[in-house]
Amino acid sequence: QVQLVESGGGLVQAGRSLRLSCKVSRSISIFNSMGWYRQAPGQQRELVATITTGGSTNYADSVKDRFTISRDNAENTVYLQMNNLKPEDTAVYYCNADRMSFRYWGQGTQVTVSS
Repeated sequence: QVQLVESGGGLVQAGRSLRLSCKVSRSISIFNSMGWYRQAPGQQRELVATITTGGSTNYADSVKDRFTISRDNAENTVYLQMNNLKPEDTAVYYCNADRMSFRYWGQGTQVTVSS
């Protein structure tokens, strides 16, 4: 059983920063890709950023140049550094890990950005 536990969410003012962490219960080197998704109230879950085992990254256009995804294989943790936060970034952020046909999710962490 794989468990993903997110942390680091909270309430911040626009323009400030937060760093989300996703701690995984086993080695993250087995996953083809890991990522962050978010879901705002009344909206579908959307991709924020992904990172492969080789370190290739992909970002949603709305967060490019503001968010950075990274991974620490030694700590089995994936991070999402979020700078210059905007009210439209308010959502529950979920960590995700993909391995072959399996997809794993964390329970989510709330990020609220006030104007």
